[in-house]
Amino acid sequence: MNMSVDLCGVTLKNPVMTASGTFGSGEEYSEFVDLNKLGAVVTKGVANVPWTGNPTPRVAEVYGGMLNAIGLQNPGIDLFIERDIPFLKKYDTKIIVNVCGHSTEEYVAVVERLADQPVDLLEINISCPNVREGGIAFGQDPKMVEAVTKEMKKHAKQPVIMKLSPNVTDITEMAKAAEAGGADALSMINTLTGMKIDIHRRCFTLANRTGGMSGPAVHPIAVRMVYQSAQAVKIPIIGMGGILNAEDAIEMILAGATAVSVGTANFTNPRVTEEIVDGIHAYMETYQVKDIKELVGAVHDR
Repeated sequence: MNMSVDLCGVTLKNPVMTASGTFGSGEEYSEFVDLNKLGAVVTKGVANVPWTGNPTPRVAEVYGGMLNAIGLQNPGIDLFIERDIPFLKKYDTKIIVNVCGHSTEEYVAVVERLADQPVDLLEINISCPNVREGGIAFGQDPKMVEAVTKEMKKHAKQPVIMKLSPNVTDITEMAKAAEAGGADALSMINTLTGMKIDIHRRCFTLANRTGGMSGPAVHPIAVRMVYQSAQAVKIPIIGMGGILNAEDAIEMILAGATAVSVGTANFTNPRVTEEIVDGIHAYMETYQVKDIKELVGAVHDR
């Protein structure tokens, strides 16, 4: 039974990975999860310099998930190279680095620093606000998506995954723009913009007012967007959004995802990624699926 998948020429032992921002860079979860069992670890977003993130409070529980407005707090590329990459290299898993920035130049600075580092793939977080364009996220304008993707491909030595924002009218437009720019793969979806209000104090629950909604409530939206994008582009897709168990992961694969990322579920069950790997294996045994590739995009009408 073959659970390995090919992602832009990189072979993952199985399709299960962590979602950026929910697993740190692996060290804090390593006492609960055997990182050797995961297809890949996707790191928290890394910028060219340290970011302090947004003021607190910046996390709130909501029905079916959570809101976060962390603001991509991270220690910057220098400390990441010195501390986090050597830690992850101790394990038999692929390393995917999530890259963030406020301008194309900031993205390029990180991508160039990673060119000679032993990491396998780069995931570019284009949900960051473009400070030069009035704060609109890079991922909300198809022309910007294509331009940023092209620029990443000029400088990157590793395959480039573009992480798409769901906060758009038509996700397929963004998927096609990333493909046109030369993206090797897509990951989707990032969080949906939401808000929570404390009715007793009559104030915003988050200091940032809005935050990114994640968790099981967004799963059906994510499955729909993965399916639509898989019909629109030829490059592989990493599906994410509210995956709590193997069933959710398999649903995402049937919709067209080559691999899956697990995010919010890590907070309530630190061992969830391992359990999902085992659950997919059990499903393949039950339905006599010899190769997981048989399941990718295998959904059909009744």
